[in-house]
Amino acid sequence: MINTYWKEITENHEVRQNLSKLRQEIKKEGTPASLLYVIAGNEDKLIALLQSDDAKTRKNAALLMGELKKKEFLQPLYEAYEKEQQRFVRNSYLVAMKNFNYRSYMGALKQHLEEMSGVQVTPENEKHHMEELRELSALIVAMEGVSTHAFRGWDETYDIILLTNRNFAEVTRKELLELEPEAKSKIFGAGVMAQVPNLRWLQDIRSYQEILFQVKGMQTCTMNPVQAAETLMASELMEFLHKSHKGKTPFYFRIEFKSKRPLDERSTFVKKLSGQIEKKSDRMLINTTSNYEVELRFIENKEGNCNFLVKLYTLIDNRFAYRREVMPTSIKPVNAALTVALAKDYMKEGAQVLDPFCGVGTMLIERHKAVPANTTYGIDIQEEAIEKARANTEAAHQIIHYINRDFFHFSHEYLFDEVITNMPFAMGRTTEDEVYYLYKRFFQSVSKYLKQDATMILYSHDYDYVRDMAPDNGFEIVKEYELSKKEGTYVLILAPL
Repeated sequence: MINTYWKEITENHEVRQNLSKLRQEIKKEGTPASLLYVIAGNEDKLIALLQSDDAKTRKNAALLMGELKKKEFLQPLYEAYEKEQQRFVRNSYLVAMKNFNYRSYMGALKQHLEEMSGVQVTPENEKHHMEELRELSALIVAMEGVSTHAFRGWDETYDIILLTNRNFAEVTRKELLELEPEAKSKIFGAGVMAQVPNLRWLQDIRSYQEILFQVKGMQTCTMNPVQAAETLMASELMEFLHKSHKGKTPFYFRIEFKSKRPLDERSTFVKKLSGQIEKKSDRMLINTTSNYEVELRFIENKEGNCNFLVKLYTLIDNRFAYRREVMPTSIKPVNAALTVALAKDYMKEGAQVLDPFCGVGTMLIERHKAVPANTTYGIDIQEEAIEKARANTEAAHQIIHYINRDFFHFSHEYLFDEVITNMPFAMGRTTEDEVYYLYKRFFQSVSKYLKQDATMILYSHDYDYVRDMAPDNGFEIVKEYELSKKEGTYVLILAPL
């Protein structure tokens, strides 16, 4: 079909449509190699289409040249961009240029951006004007990178939200008040809302999932992109960004829109809103799909309006930086940290600790951070998991002894004070029957490793197995916490009967 479409183009038959069909064929094949072979020696015929009287033909030709990525196309593309009068076509040349080394045109692209930023356009041209601005910015950022800002606002006062496990926001609130007694805080549906005099405590709270900022003056806004952008820029957003960062504007942002609306509606809203924010901020805020520093989070409420929060990617979260290696079955580090926080009163300092299904070591590392243990062992049947656990533990500057072995073939000279583990669950090739059998063997054999007053702390996806098997094997559940009803996860604390 590629030969047919190209032949019809060279014969000036349905050129626009056949250009579009060629682009579809390239996408289908996943490579432009076939078309490059067909047009070899006749590239000038494709280049000539950039001078077509039909605007859509020029647009399709430009996009096709970009997808072919043949370096000889770059200069004609840029020259056509300079001459193009149709606003809806101009953007296509810039999209095509992304696939080339356009460094020699950077000066000219910056000049175009500067000139366009101050131009007043009519409402009917605004959409295409903003699209061209965005593509110019994207080309410049892709070549030069973002001039990132350094966070410096550790000692400023903020209104924040700490998103947490919905069932245990009080755990995080308690940690906050212990570290920062001057914080004014309250629990709400998704976590902890607080006003804090500084952020010096932030890296020491391990149970929160995410920190977001509330900006003064940012009231609930409508779903109208123009009005939402005006509300945003009327707030203290720019003051907030400047007081907490070193460096000048622009700041690079992305929009996260939380809504139950269909994907196409959400995408349209985000695209329009991004353009309006750039316009209303005089490009002190620039939208980008990568290397962004700020996330502007819009959350649609029950009334159909939006609440607004800010996430800073300049505020680096190093709490779990040790976890450089993971596996598909690995527990989320924040869930391991929450497990440890919930079970903390049942742990003792200097305990001999065993994790029979240790994975990449996250649970043992978090346990030691909360309550320092003595000799600690991690066992896992997968060699890859043990290797990754050792790497993570070294990064955490801890000492944990890891053994690549089936737990049911493990033996040890002395008994342990505590078992803490993320119990295996049905996933991938692991079936429910296999998990049931593993639980059964675990409860039948674990006692031989434990002291008489030992504690077991289990993070489990299979509460019923623990409830049914524990009593028959000499254990009782002394405390249980439902972490997620949706995921079926529990933290269960057991002691000998």
